[in-house]
Amino acid sequence: MYLVEERANPSSDFFVLPVVRSSGRPIVRCDFLDTPHAAELRNATVIFVRYVPRRWARLVASVRDSLSQLIFFMDDDLLDFAAARGMPLRYRLKLAHLATLRRRWLRDQGAMLWVSTPYLYEKYADWRPRLVQPVLSQPPGPDDLVQVFYHGSASHAAEIDWLYPVMAAALSAEPRLTFEIIGTKKINRRYRRLPRTTVVHPMSWPTYQAFIRTPSRQIGLAPLLDRPFNRARSCTKLLDITRAGAVGIFSPGPVCADVVEHGVNGWMAPLDSDAWVEAILLLTRDSELRRRLVDNAKACLAHLHGRSTIGM
Repeated sequence: MYLVEERANPSSDFFVLPVVRSSGRPIVRCDFLDTPHAAELRNATVIFVRYVPRRWARLVASVRDSLSQLIFFMDDDLLDFAAARGMPLRYRLKLAHLATLRRRWLRDQGAMLWVSTPYLYEKYADWRPRLVQPVLSQPPGPDDLVQVFYHGSASHAAEIDWLYPVMAAALSAEPRLTFEIIGTKKINRRYRRLPRTTVVHPMSWPTYQAFIRTPSRQIGLAPLLDRPFNRARSCTKLLDITRAGAVGIFSPGPVCADVVEHGVNGWMAPLDSDAWVEAILLLTRDSELRRRLVDNAKACLAHLHGRSTIGM
């Protein structure tokens, strides 16, 4: 069974996948460019989720006689030009190219129609559609997902570049992992390619103070490349990460050496990509270790504050 989708999306997850999984048949999720060999489609079911890309249309037309089923699912009125009136022009052109103009093709290919609402079911009644109800799976519990974050400013462009392959590998290895990074449009264009990654627009310091206190972050990253400008920095990342209720992973060196003790109130990892992936995965999978390191980091900062106020 082949599920054709632009990318992972709520239409597939809430409507289509719960239905097809109940069949017990293996499911292959494909994007627009990921097409199998024609022979692999023999006796297969192909489901288009919302859109019919040109490459897949050509492939399906060439093997239609050997397919078991052909299905088109929509959860908006994608097959009527008039329904999109008032939407942004760029979006209307996308719908026309990938869905609306495929209406006759779908009928000619004998595609079944699946729809998400009674309105669509009645509007396209002559197609004898199937009404598919949404299914909400059990949301992840607090211990199911682990959020890693890096909140570096523009002065940390080198560290942001360095972290990309680290997070790509970590996210690939651990499906429970999510990642949050602060960055401009340039950073967003690059990091949005990673799964389960959120790019947050830069904000003012007062706004950030409230933002960092919102719960859900477990691991904060603080890599620091050995560059002249970085040698004079202070270990403020320990404060931000601890304020977030998270444990920090730091690079070795004089910047944090006086306040971060490896395995006690933080985690030190040499500036090697594999070492950082290993550290992220270790802390992701050991909630008790994370809790102990965070508690010790809070105690350490309280002690430092006490020392700094003596004699004032």
